[in-house]
Amino acid sequence: MAAALDDGATTSVEITQAHLDRISEVDGAVHAFLQVDTEGALRDAAASDARRAAGSPAGPLDGVPIAVKDVVATRGLPTTCGSRILEGWVPPYDATVVARLRAAGLPILGKTNMDEFAMGSSTEHSAFGPTHNPWDLDRIPGGSGGGSAAAVAAYEAPLAIGTDTGGSIRQPGAVTGTVGVKPTYGGVSRYGLVSLANSFDQAGPVTRSVLDAALLHEVIGGHDPLDSTSIDQPVPALVEAARRGADGDLTGVRIGVVSELGGEGYQDGVLARFAESVELMTKAGAEVVEVSCPSFVHALATYYLILPAEASSNLARFDAMRYGLRVTPDGDPSAEDVMRATREAGFGDEVKRRIILGTFALSSGYYDAYYGQAQKVRTLVTRDFEAAFRLADVLVSPTAPTTAFKIGEKVDDPLAMYLNDLATIPANLSGVPGISIPSGLADEDGLPAGVQILAPAMADDRVYRVGAALEALLGQEWGGALLDRAPQLTGAGA
Repeated sequence: MAAALDDGATTSVEITQAHLDRISEVDGAVHAFLQVDTEGALRDAAASDARRAAGSPAGPLDGVPIAVKDVVATRGLPTTCGSRILEGWVPPYDATVVARLRAAGLPILGKTNMDEFAMGSSTEHSAFGPTHNPWDLDRIPGGSGGGSAAAVAAYEAPLAIGTDTGGSIRQPGAVTGTVGVKPTYGGVSRYGLVSLANSFDQAGPVTRSVLDAALLHEVIGGHDPLDSTSIDQPVPALVEAARRGADGDLTGVRIGVVSELGGEGYQDGVLARFAESVELMTKAGAEVVEVSCPSFVHALATYYLILPAEASSNLARFDAMRYGLRVTPDGDPSAEDVMRATREAGFGDEVKRRIILGTFALSSGYYDAYYGQAQKVRTLVTRDFEAAFRLADVLVSPTAPTTAFKIGEKVDDPLAMYLNDLATIPANLSGVPGISIPSGLADEDGLPAGVQILAPAMADDRVYRVGAALEALLGQEWGGALLDRAPQLTGAGA
């Protein structure tokens, strides 16, 4: 699209209108969007066309439209985090990620659906209804950023922004056949990202190709003085790495297969596609070694102690006094009565569950036994990564243990739901970057699976090089992109 804009073959207004038409056509079935900003998107597209006509585009993606996960603040456009407690709230400012998108000239199509406050692995915990997987509308699109992944997979948006706290970009990417990237923690500004868990959350690209992700990552990445967790280092040459990798040559690259991220609990078809991906990388010249990260077996338990603790602290701000929903009970209620009634009405079951878990883990007498111990294990996970990266340039595993399950299948079984993040959580505990790219269709159900590539902190260029190489190798095997094989969606009742 950017090339077509450069050549004058089309305009941003035409591209943006085509995507708005596509949203009107199929989003009744997919429900990827919570808000569509038709007027704003077309206004920004017209401004992009004017810049190009004047010979001064704002950047390589100027005029290419994008969707943004509804956990990222957008000035003048509602930001609900998928929750009734923020229904209708309009931020007075842009998140740094959004400000950089606007500065680069990308029209924002709207805000995408998500699990409430990013708590979930299926986008079934949105207060506004679930998103459906474009490959099979009876199945989940992953979570918490299922809306962004589904929008890209359904061709409702060419690019999207997601956030990844425990896998919420990569896992939706795996089950929808899209590319999802979790940058190094601190590599993309968190200013204006409504916090679930401050020490985990990271915004990143959701796209249909590795090169697209690199182009978008370079737009949103870089130091931000407004974010105390932002790393004051330049963004690596990601686009250059992706272009280099597209030749499919991995000579001299050492790839570590993590022994703890596979086997029991993983679907046979997912493991088969992963094994084929590893074989292709070996044929392309990579040296493949098996590495052990023994602390990874405790990563899930560690994450689900630290994350609820941080979430319970963050969600205390929704007190019915400052912004958002306010429910006033009858009679002469106290401030505590109003707060209790508002939080009861405004928060969903999963949010309440995690607040209770987190508050318990932080409570007097339990802090050292639970939260303190979890932080110690987090350090062990980081040390395992450090040891593994002394043996390999990148680490690989399946992105998710299974393909997309049916909507409603696990919604009443939180533990089964949490297991979907089994392979992605270690990267969030340590802050290292990761990418998920499609690895093929599982034999059992014909649904997409994903392969995850991890690199050391601030070596994001490695995941792009290896990801682009594997993408090229798989594309040669398939004769095109995996999404070319997805079912065609037509009409709102699709």
